[in-house]
Amino acid sequence: MAAAGRLTSQGCRAYTVGAQSGRRYAPFMADRTSSSITIAAPKPLIMGVIADFAAYPEWATGVRSATVVQQGDGDRPAQVKFALDAGLVKDSYVLGYEWNGDDGVHWELAEPGSMVSEMSGSYLLDEEGALTKVTYELAVGVRVPMIGMMKRRAEKTIIDTALKGLKKRAEQKQAE
Repeated sequence: MAAAGRLTSQGCRAYTVGAQSGRRYAPFMADRTSSSITIAAPKPLIMGVIADFAAYPEWATGVRSATVVQQGDGDRPAQVKFALDAGLVKDSYVLGYEWNGDDGVHWELAEPGSMVSEMSGSYLLDEEGALTKVTYELAVGVRVPMIGMMKRRAEKTIIDTALKGLKKRAEQKQAE
């Protein structure tokens, strides 16, 4: 599945997570960052790793804890509280999740933290034979002034670190 974007009336690109969901990605946040990685594992296994929030501190750099605060339909959470400690940035916030089977997941900030004031993101998965291409999109707003270029660089670092951790974790589970 590829993400298809269109220009909104606010002048930013809106993305759909899954063909049937109609869910728009970051509709009001013009600045967003995206990156992809190929993982040697099937979509269900990768989505299982993404949905296993209790294990995030083991592979997601900077995440000190991730606690499900509201269970969604099925076996995947609707809201998760994160405690983050990424050097200068220490914060806790709650994200709300919308799952699209094993094709993707979209999240938005449900409860802001002391630093994080806005957040919208998604993981989109597309199987390519025995491999899966995972695209991570993220837009973050913080309460402190930050130059756009520095903000995008920080988002890129977050995304690339998360994708590398996800790849390592999923490929280890695939080898088990």
